[in-house]
Amino acid sequence: MSNLTEHLIRPEIRNLDAYQVPDAAGLIKLDAMENPYTWPEELRREWLEALQVVHLNRYPDPQGNELRAVLRASMGIPDAMGLLLGNGSDELIQMLALAVAQPGRKILSLDPGFVMYRMIARFAGMAYVGVPLRAEDFSLDLPALSAALEREQPAIVFIAYPNNPTGNLFDADAVVRIIEAAPGLVVFDEAYAPFTDRSFLPRLGDWSNLVVMRTLSKMGLAGLRLGYLAGPNELLAEIDKTRLPYNIGVLTQASAAFALRHREVLDEQTRRIRGERSRLFARLSGLDGVRPYPSETNFILLRVPTGRAGEIFESLKRSGVLVKNLDGTQPLLEDCLRVTVGRAEENDAFLVALASAP
Repeated sequence: MSNLTEHLIRPEIRNLDAYQVPDAAGLIKLDAMENPYTWPEELRREWLEALQVVHLNRYPDPQGNELRAVLRASMGIPDAMGLLLGNGSDELIQMLALAVAQPGRKILSLDPGFVMYRMIARFAGMAYVGVPLRAEDFSLDLPALSAALEREQPAIVFIAYPNNPTGNLFDADAVVRIIEAAPGLVVFDEAYAPFTDRSFLPRLGDWSNLVVMRTLSKMGLAGLRLGYLAGPNELLAEIDKTRLPYNIGVLTQASAAFALRHREVLDEQTRRIRGERSRLFARLSGLDGVRPYPSETNFILLRVPTGRAGEIFESLKRSGVLVKNLDGTQPLLEDCLRVTVGRAEENDAFLVALASAP
C-alpha cells in the first residue's frame, strides 16, 4: 500500500472488503433474491411507449412528486407520514446514517442480518453493534437485545422484517418492546413485504421514533434501484438534507410509476413465487442432510452437512446453478446456503443439482 493511500484513506475503510457481486453469466441465477419473471410482451410495449415522452435532456423532478403520489396510493402509506425516495434501500440506509453520525454514536442491528447496515455504519464513521439471534431458530434474544440497547445507546436500530438472510419474521410483541426501549430511531426494513402478510407500515405514527423502509427490487423492479422511506414528516425533512440532488433519474421515476399503475401483474408474480416457495421448502425438507428454515421472503436458507457448504456450492455451479454461500460469513451461518425462489423449472434444476451433489 502506498504512503499516500495509507495517509488519506480512513483505517476503517481500508479494513473493509468491497461488496462483491459474482458473475452469473450462463448460470441459473438464484443468488440475489430477484423476481425471476419478466413482464408480458403487451405490457412491455406499453411501457416503452410511455418512455417516449420522457425528456432525457432535463433533470428529473428532484422530489419525485408524481412517483411519490403513486407510491402512496399503491402501498397504503398513511397521508400524515412523510415519504423519501432513495436509489435503492442502500442509499436510504446511508442517508439515515449520515443524518445522525457523530463521534461515539452507534448503529445496532441483529446478526446475522443485512450486510449493508454494518458497512454503511463504517462508511459514516460510526460503530456497529450486532446482537446475535438465537442459534436454534434465528429468533430474537430479547434479554440480550434489551441489555445491548441499554448499554450501547444506539442512534439507530435496524430491524429487517422479515430478516435477511434467515428469512424469518420476528415476534411482533418483542419488536414493539424494542421500539419502546430504543433511545433513537428504529428502522423497520421491509424489503420483503410482498412475501409476508405482516407489516409495521400501518402503525407509523404510533411511535415517534419509528420509520419504515421498503424497496421495489423484490417486486420485480430490481433494475430500477428504487427504495422509499416513510415516517414522521419532521424527522424525514431532516434526513432529506443528506439526499443528493436528483437522486432518482427520469427513467426510474417514469418506469416505477408505470409499473405501480399495473401492480396486478407484479402481485400475480408474487403469488406465484409464494406458491413456489412452499413447494421448494417441502422438497428441501425431504432431502437427507438438508435443513431448510421457514421463510417469509422470496428465498430459503438451508443448512447442509457439516463442512460441505463450499463443496456443494461449487457442485451446484458446475451444474449451472448459482446460489449464495453464507458459510464463513457469520458464526450462526456455518454450513448455510441461501437459494432464491425462482421459476418452477429453475427450482427443479436446483433440486436435481443439490440431490446429485457429491
